[in-house]
Amino acid sequence: MPDDAPSRCVASYGRGGTLLEWVLTSIHGVSSVYRFGPFQLDVREHRLCRAGIVIPLRLKVFDTLCVLVANAGRLVTRQELLDAVWPGTAVEENNLTHAISVLRKALVDDMTGQQYIQTVPRVGYRFAALIDRADEPAAPPTAAHLLRARQDIRYCTTSDGVRLAYASTGSGPPLVKASNWLTHLDLEWHSPIWRHWWAQLSAHHRVIRYDERGNGMSQRDVTGVSFETWVRDLETVVDAAGLDRFPLLGISRGGSIAIAYSVKHPERVSHLVLYGAFAAGRNLTDSAEEIEARRALISLVRLGWGVNNPAFCKVFTCRFFPDATPEQQQWFDELQRISTSAENAARLMEIDDDIDVRTLLQRVTVPTLVVHCDRDQAVHAERGRLLAAEIPAARYVSLPSANHLVLEEEPAWQMFLDELALFLNWKRTAGTPSV
Repeated sequence: MPDDAPSRCVASYGRGGTLLEWVLTSIHGVSSVYRFGPFQLDVREHRLCRAGIVIPLRLKVFDTLCVLVANAGRLVTRQELLDAVWPGTAVEENNLTHAISVLRKALVDDMTGQQYIQTVPRVGYRFAALIDRADEPAAPPTAAHLLRARQDIRYCTTSDGVRLAYASTGSGPPLVKASNWLTHLDLEWHSPIWRHWWAQLSAHHRVIRYDERGNGMSQRDVTGVSFETWVRDLETVVDAAGLDRFPLLGISRGGSIAIAYSVKHPERVSHLVLYGAFAAGRNLTDSAEEIEARRALISLVRLGWGVNNPAFCKVFTCRFFPDATPEQQQWFDELQRISTSAENAARLMEIDDDIDVRTLLQRVTVPTLVVHCDRDQAVHAERGRLLAAEIPAARYVSLPSANHLVLEEEPAWQMFLDELALFLNWKRTAGTPSV
């Protein structure tokens, strides 16, 4: 192959064909498995492994790696990479920068400390490694690795006699998720909304999550529901799971619960992660017109909850997941129907609207990461920024998304994982369990 052949391959790919076809025809023959250092890249199976453990990479990040490996030793310009990985599409260069950043963190050689991707400032990148071909496919994840993601559901009883269901997945150091509105341990396990969360977190932690009273697999027929009982429910689950010290994740309303628990039990919380969270409910922050609209929505819940009415479902789905696929929208609609009753759903919304932990923010003493989607319509980003401003030394991260909960297909999902990895000191070589 002439010296300029790789350059022509990149250019021709930009005008048509697929990246996979280009890679397979431009690297030393027909083999699709390549080795460098402790890593093995299987192009056909779309898999990168280190010592037999799969390193999960999103599609465009994986494609970027394939282009660089195909041109190992050669400087590939930024424009060539953009043309190859995003053919026929106008994208910002920060997409490529993010892909390179993710690859650098994934390709860590603990033995040598080698950096496989070199940067030529303002020009491009060079893959600096000797590439070996391999005839055998990359080793699949071991059975033991996959079994780490099995869900173990148990029950515990609160001091006022309410049965709570909680689940445990993974086998690493513990991480606890406070309850949030609308969960169902069994239903969400394989859902397109939640499954990527539990797969990734369970790859690094023993994840403990639970259904709050009146919701999901926990006891439905309860009379005593308040913010105080939600905090006590978290205390009950933590004690039942036998936990001592752990990071605490609070999503949406769960952030307020996590803040209250962290102030009450600072010796037990090592790190606090607040995602899409708020410190004060709508009755304390919204305008009179907004409060009136909220009350109308709660009345609508009492009348239309659980009814197979597409118009009613869309009111909620578009508010939480405006960019969801039809499959994701259908699942969220089903979750609304199954997770709780109409009366419970309305009552939980009313309690949400009166939450107020603002006086506790200055008393949070644990390291805190505040994460919020920049166009979140369910909980506006300003409420997250206020959390970060009031909690001492908190770090704020803005994610580019309109969804309340980041979906797996979004670039923001990998950005969120990168931030968690830094904050919780994850080991980058761990694979992702299958769920």
